[in-house]
Formats: sequence, structure tokens, C-alpha cells
Amino acid sequence: MTMNYSCETDAQEAYLEESEWVDYSHPMIRKLSDELYSASGDETAFVQSAFEFVRDHVSHSWDIQSSRITRYASEVLKYREGICYAKSNLLCALARSQGVPAGFCYQRLTLGDTPDTGYVIHALNAVYLRSMGRWIRLDARGNKPGVDARFSLEEERLAFPVRAAYDEWNDPVIYKAPHPKTTRALLGHSDCMAMYLHGLPSEL
Repeated sequence: MTMNYSCETDAQEAYLEESEWVDYSHPMIRKLSDELYSASGDETAFVQSAFEFVRDHVSHSWDIQSSRITRYASEVLKYREGICYAKSNLLCALARSQGVPAGFCYQRLTLGDTPDTGYVIHALNAVYLRSMGRWIRLDARGNKPGVDARFSLEEERLAFPVRAAYDEWNDPVIYKAPHPKTTRALLGHSDCMAMYLHGLPSEL
């Protein structure tokens, strides 16, 4: 199903800005970004490589049951782990470091498999491919049994298709910065497992 996106701002340069969360001038991010770009040859191949790096080479904290909370893009890359909020910061930083506009998107999902487990806001990214003249959403959360997110120009292959019957939904806005509720969650906790189970926002 094709999403109708709405950018938070029409100013495309806003999706190239650097911040404490998207600190793409950090030497570690510049080095990786330049390596990925030089091996790719064009913008689309670079975006795919960056996405697959964050998806496959940065572990999701819950999957490895880590108590460490990573927040800023450089920190996520240094420790090679983070929850979706953190991993989306890194993918955004890699894209923006090569002049590719990138933003943040959100879904409301059940925390477990059914609504009785409660809800959680899940983060992913959107990138603007100039060669195609459009935004595409990418979810670098990390694959595992039952989760198979992929880079695709034909149809979205996200980690979690939303289930309307369970009151899950896609937020159609492409945000220029991480949502304050997600950054507050990262800053307000010291143990990732406790945060993941009890400290993530359920609404934007």
C-alpha cells in the first residue's frame, strides 16, 4: 500500500541539518559514509548500502538484551547497538552526510503481538531520492524471525506492517528531527531493558 507523505516543512534543507542527535560531522560517521558512498557509485545504491549497514551491523538492543542506551548517531555507531529511535538517528546521519535529505517517520504498534500488551511508538526513516523525485520509507530496525525489512523501490518492505484491526497506524508526517517524546525517552532512562518495557511513548 502506498503511503501519502506529508513533509513537516517544504524547506528541503531542513532534512539536511546536523544536530546533536544527527551528528554527521563526527569522524566515525564521515569515514563510514565516505566508504559506503565510494563503493556505491550513485545515490540510490549508497542509500541502500547505508540502510543495510544500519539494519544488519547495528544490533537492536532488545534483540541482544542489552542494558546500554545509545542516543546520538555517533554513539550508536561506536557501540553498534540501539533501539529503533537510536538506529534511525544513525541512518539519518549517514544519508545527510552525503547530501541525501532524510527524515523521521513513526508508527503506532502493539508492544507485543496483541493490543492487551499495550502500544508503542516505533521509529523509522524516510529518504528523498533525487533520481526518482520522491521519498521512500526505510526501516533499519534489524531483521529477525518474523521481521524482514528490505530496501525496495517498488513497494515498501517495512519491519512491521500496521494492522488497522489492532488500532495500529502510520503517521504520514516526515519529521525533520527526532520527535521530542522519543528523545525524552532516551534521555530519561539509564537501563535500556526497563525503558523498552515501561518507558517508551505510546502516542505522539
